[in-house]
Amino acid sequence: MGMAILVGRDTRVIVCGMTGKEGSFHTEQMIAYGTKVVGGVTPGKGGTTHLGLPVFDSVADAQAATQADAAIIFVPGPFAADSVLESEAAGIKFITCISDWLPIHDEIRMVNRIRDNGTSRLLGPNCAGIITPGECKMGIMPGHIFTPGPIGMVSRSGTLTYEIVNEMTNNGLGQTTCVGIGGDPLPGTRFIEVMEMFEADPATKAVVMVGEIGGSDEETACEFIKTMKKPVVGFISGRTAPPGKRMGHAGAIISGNTGTPQGKVDALLAAGAQVADRTIDVPGLLKAALG
Repeated sequence: MGMAILVGRDTRVIVCGMTGKEGSFHTEQMIAYGTKVVGGVTPGKGGTTHLGLPVFDSVADAQAATQADAAIIFVPGPFAADSVLESEAAGIKFITCISDWLPIHDEIRMVNRIRDNGTSRLLGPNCAGIITPGECKMGIMPGHIFTPGPIGMVSRSGTLTYEIVNEMTNNGLGQTTCVGIGGDPLPGTRFIEVMEMFEADPATKAVVMVGEIGGSDEETACEFIKTMKKPVVGFISGRTAPPGKRMGHAGAIISGNTGTPQGKVDALLAAGAQVADRTIDVPGLLKAALG
């Protein structure tokens, strides 16, 4: 794939829920960006076309006809887990679930089944998606702020990703791949897994990790960051959040001593990472780390 992790210019994407409002809008944006979207899936609309692309009744039909290797899910929350598992069953290797409002029991069943089977990788749910700048965009991010370059990025927050990427691009720091893991309590792909991929990717020279309050996913990733050869710059949002109150994301909640912003900052510093106090400080820290 070259300059990237997970997706690149050869990724063949089908869109589940392509004919819906969100699916239509974002599929048009992905096509305009240059992503190889090869078809869509909407039960009952098989045999029609939409946005100039074939629509299929099932992921299995779509995969057989298009040889897609990736699927992006814009299906409403109550049906999203079934769409993800249908994609896995059809042999789709990489699945990005943008949908939010998944019932928690659906999410547990979906994430655990995908992890146990080990044949597909799930990104999300409730995430902004993934972009390899100039090659492939599977998600809802504004493509024009991204630019190819040596920085890998992984984040729980969509809007903070855009904020920081914009700062990086304006400071001449392009990106290999930007990965939004999403803000739900049980993400299909965790920080540590993405950090491992960036460490192994020759094109990525430094990594930005954007965390937020809640859970212990950042702390788990810090155990791996300790072993990394590449510099890491972290940013943790929600430092002013009151304990016990959910902030924006389902997983963003401090309970007891778990999930505090200071705990995450301390873990990053102890792992040898730099931590930015403000989003605008990220480019300077990256430039210093890259020497």
